[in-house]
Amino acid sequence: MANSPSFESARVRAVLGPTNTGKTHFAIERMLGHGTGMIGFPLRLLARENYDRVVALKGPAAVALVTGEEKILPPRPRYWVCTVESMPLDQRVDCLAVDEIQLAGDTERGHIFTDRLLHARGMSETLFLGSDTARTLIQRLVPGVELIQRDRLSTLTYAGAKKLTRLPPRSAIVAFSAAEVYETAELIRRQKGGAAVVMGALSPRTRNAQVAMYQAGEVDYLVATDAIGMGLNMDIDHVAFARLSKFDGVRPRRLTAQEIGQIAGRAGRHMTNGTFGTTGNMGELDLDLVEAVENHRFDPLTLLMWRNRDLDLHSAAGLLRSLDMPPPYNCLRRTREADDHQALATLAREPDIVARARGLNAVRLLWDVCQVPDFRKVMSDQHTRLLSQIFLHLAKDGRVPDDWVDGQVKRLESTEGDIDTLVTRIAHVRTWTYIANRPNWIAKPLEWQERTRAIEDRLSDALHEKLTQRFVDRRAAGLVRSLGMGGELLAGVQAGGAVVVEGHPVGQLDGFRFVADPTALAGDAKPVLTAARRALRPEIARRVMLLEQAPDTDLALTDLDQIAWEGAPVARLATGGTLLKPRIVPLESDLLNAGEGDRVRDRVAHWLDAEVQRCFPVLRAIAEAKLEGPARGLAFQLAETLAPIERSRLESLIAGLERADERILARLGVVIGGSFVFLKGLTKPASLSLLRALWRAGHETWGPLPIPPAGRVSVPADGGIDRGYYVAIGFPVTGPRAIRVDMLDRLIGRLRRATAQGTMAPDPTIAPVLGCGKDEADAVLLALGWGRHEADGAVTYRRQRPPAPPVAAQRRRRAPPLGDGDRSPFAILKQLNAAK
Repeated sequence: MANSPSFESARVRAVLGPTNTGKTHFAIERMLGHGTGMIGFPLRLLARENYDRVVALKGPAAVALVTGEEKILPPRPRYWVCTVESMPLDQRVDCLAVDEIQLAGDTERGHIFTDRLLHARGMSETLFLGSDTARTLIQRLVPGVELIQRDRLSTLTYAGAKKLTRLPPRSAIVAFSAAEVYETAELIRRQKGGAAVVMGALSPRTRNAQVAMYQAGEVDYLVATDAIGMGLNMDIDHVAFARLSKFDGVRPRRLTAQEIGQIAGRAGRHMTNGTFGTTGNMGELDLDLVEAVENHRFDPLTLLMWRNRDLDLHSAAGLLRSLDMPPPYNCLRRTREADDHQALATLAREPDIVARARGLNAVRLLWDVCQVPDFRKVMSDQHTRLLSQIFLHLAKDGRVPDDWVDGQVKRLESTEGDIDTLVTRIAHVRTWTYIANRPNWIAKPLEWQERTRAIEDRLSDALHEKLTQRFVDRRAAGLVRSLGMGGELLAGVQAGGAVVVEGHPVGQLDGFRFVADPTALAGDAKPVLTAARRALRPEIARRVMLLEQAPDTDLALTDLDQIAWEGAPVARLATGGTLLKPRIVPLESDLLNAGEGDRVRDRVAHWLDAEVQRCFPVLRAIAEAKLEGPARGLAFQLAETLAPIERSRLESLIAGLERADERILARLGVVIGGSFVFLKGLTKPASLSLLRALWRAGHETWGPLPIPPAGRVSVPADGGIDRGYYVAIGFPVTGPRAIRVDMLDRLIGRLRRATAQGTMAPDPTIAPVLGCGKDEADAVLLALGWGRHEADGAVTYRRQRPPAPPVAAQRRRRAPPLGDGDRSPFAILKQLNAAK
């Protein structure tokens, strides 16, 4: 019906069949059997892939690559590998082939494939490759065509619906929007370690890098749009549909059985069988649909898209009219307005464009400009404005100015931004690569081609890295692969405590506790944890022995008063025992057996004994002193709590002291003040830390407890903390401040002396001594019973009531028997000394 008259005797063959039938391989073999040839592919990346394949067989001097964005043209090429749109049909070749000819029915690009079906011919042989669905229309439109049926090399079987987490390795999950692809890939990353991502919006370089990562086995899953349905040959065993509907550029619609079969057919390559099914919330496929896909029986195409190729280029209006011409046959349908048609319709309404687009050459130029693609596939006003500017520059100056192009391209060079930002930038720069490949549009086309391709490559590499960072956890993916291979996993502990399984970090050994890294454990983590714990057993035994041999300086209290060994918490103090000998509990660890736990407890107990003697030397001095009567009783009460005691509670004992007793107690560090009796030297930083730990153990309090900084006389009192804690560390709470007991005792004595006659004048030195403001100082005085009064413009302070005791009554602890029945602090201290 439409054969070119020059080639009427040429052999035309349609090689038809489902996916994985070797059609492309057959066509390339046939082409290379001729002296010259040309083959058109539906995608740039397929053209590039097969160009490399032909170059490997025939050498670079014999092969040309022609796509909208890339041209490699040796001086005398014999073979041309192209995208279908870019096939140079003015070149006469012996053999011409077009891949995926069933795309002639596609609403967006179908008219291009129909045009090749009707008009593209080789001088000796023409091959159209595609699905059986195009058989009837090919026979009708190409009289005398020879049909070659190719059968699938492997079988395709329906496997039903599966949860995403139950999909087998080497699966491709298919969705139809970027958001769905990202969401699915995130879930697979958490469950299976990661996935490669393939979408039509990715550049060929990024897509190839993602595919290569999958093919190399770095990840076992692929999440894709229907972009995988077109000639991407990968080792996929199972295809799972997460959706069965897509937006086709006009409206959402359900996939046809043919489209489902095209995508499902990616499963099983060469002689390896494949399976397909659904996942997510899709449910089971209809039985008729399953039967159609498994047996590759689909409804034949009834219409092919068509657009008039005999264009009127005398005016823009004439060009538009010629594009609207109806098709010559009822099996053809005029394509809806394609992007170039829409762009022309818009530009033809602009007065500046109409004024310049006069005459054959100007209209042809306008049509060429309208065919500059918007790789974002949105045909925005921004793209139309760009086309308008390009045409006006070309119509006026014959070239697009270098400085203008430089300004446009320079904005696209940054590799910063998220995935969507990089995708958009790549789409823009691909448009400029296309423009740079148009003859005579730019002054130095080769330089611009190199620059735009270099930018696209950098952006594509950055995009691949972003996708990999977001959707692949290499550690988890490696572990999932090792688990899939079976056998025992190899595990070990590195010098810094990192626990590795099959070379991948899975957690950290912190003291005697294994802290698993949840981001490293994907899917079924039980075998990984089992391998890790198996490797930890000898390491735990070794660490217990090292702890027993470690010097006391290797142990210390943490901020939460756990006992740490070389910085790692190993035990805590707990309620039970006595103040100076609380119960010691090794931190919970399922790696410590009972005997090892006892050994840890004994070692920490020995350290605590030594720490008590180091921080509280006054106790040792008291234990060694020969005290009798009231002196012994007073020292007993101080040693029992280590906290200051109000003098009023000890007056009966103090009254019974001899002068010699007072001197002995003073030498031992017992201070008998006017308001408090306390032990000297317990407010040093190390002593305060131990006092806090002992108090915390007795009260089972695990939140933060502040310690006054060294040298501070008072600190703000935290109302959320038990006042007994401040007393225990020697800083009784008085009003808004916790005040060091020796300074508080002095302050009370000073106030008593100053108000002995009734009142006293304001003392400006009190606030600085306490380290607070005047208002807080007044609040402290009020809490002690001295109020501020104003009369006749004069301010005085007077004792207005007996002071409220700043120290709460300390409950005496009942200490368990120590073997000899003596529960006194003195007996405890003597035992500590003996242990020392």
